[in-house]
Amino acid sequence: MLIAQLSDPHVTTGVLGAEPAAGLHRALGRVLALEPRPDCVVVTGDLVDQGRPDEYAALREIIGRFPLPVHLVAGNHDDRESLLDAFGGTPWLGGGFSAYYHVDHPGATVVVLDSLVPGADGGRLDEEQLAWLDGVLAGRPDVPAVVFVHHPPVAVGIPAADAVRLADADAFAAVIGRHPHVVRVAAGHLHRPVTTAFGGTVLTVAPSTWKQASLTMTEDERIGWVAEPTALLLHLIDGGSCVTHLVQVSHATGMTCGY
Repeated sequence: MLIAQLSDPHVTTGVLGAEPAAGLHRALGRVLALEPRPDCVVVTGDLVDQGRPDEYAALREIIGRFPLPVHLVAGNHDDRESLLDAFGGTPWLGGGFSAYYHVDHPGATVVVLDSLVPGADGGRLDEEQLAWLDGVLAGRPDVPAVVFVHHPPVAVGIPAADAVRLADADAFAAVIGRHPHVVRVAAGHLHRPVTTAFGGTVLTVAPSTWKQASLTMTEDERIGWVAEPTALLLHLIDGGSCVTHLVQVSHATGMTCGY
């Protein structure tokens, strides 16, 4: 199974809306150019920039006719009520009316978590959601599972980012560790690609389809935006393994020669 992970498009409206929309359009176009095409796309949060209903309407315009299944994840820039108003009951939220849900694809269970804390940049799951996750993972133990969440549950050495990571990471790791068929935990939020170990599996963080954050690893330097390429992650799930490729978007080009 192939899963394309896009992240942090920050779709908005008005005079600032063109660049984020173009970035998401380019990334979705890059997905369709892949051969074979992925089985689904997951967008790991900060779907829009301010959480406004008009922004979700703009997002729906972009993904509304996309020919592959798209699963949406809430981020700290999102508004849960507006997200559910716009996409609740649709396949984009697994057909339900919750921002955490799962979709049972033939080749993998896609699990989407909701780490949004209203008014905060950092994230948190809760005991109820973690118990739900434990039950979902236990229900399909013979099929690989990929768990998607906006906030990374680990420190990555960037102080500004580490201050707003997932708060209840230890409890999350304990649940993941009980289920060895979880082949990947996938996050966003950082606007940078990062890979590390977590909960007995691998955590990968996708870059943004809009713009990237600086690799600011000291507290005396201010984090900011940098003109690095936009990209997406492509997760190849084969049996009990998962291989992740970084796929350039803004700097992608055609093949120059075969070998």
